[in-house]
Amino acid sequence: MIETPAAAVISDRLAPMVDFFSIGTNDLTQYTLACDRQNPGLDAFADPHHEAVLRLIELTVKNAHAHNTWVGICGEPAADTSLTQTFLRMGIDELSFSAPFILPLREIVRSSTVH
Repeated sequence: MIETPAAAVISDRLAPMVDFFSIGTNDLTQYTLACDRQNPGLDAFADPHHEAVLRLIELTVKNAHAHNTWVGICGEPAADTSLTQTFLRMGIDELSFSAPFILPLREIVRSSTVH
């Protein structure tokens, strides 16, 4: 699990030791932005669209793929249709989300021109 900024930053060293990475986006966002995601008063600050969070995800994907390591995304951002294209461009291998999101996300993936 890549859930902390530290794990993302050293993902180049971790990748050769594992079969896959699963990026826990809820925790990664919380720890990157120093926001308690259990505190509703901080919801505006715990933004998975934040550049720092997205850069850590992209770094992890780049490092994983350099070692032929598969990368999945789990957590609420995996089902965020406004992030689907971004994740596809990064090269995410799998999105893990609950069943109600299958149809809308499938439509985005199928209509994507990202290869």
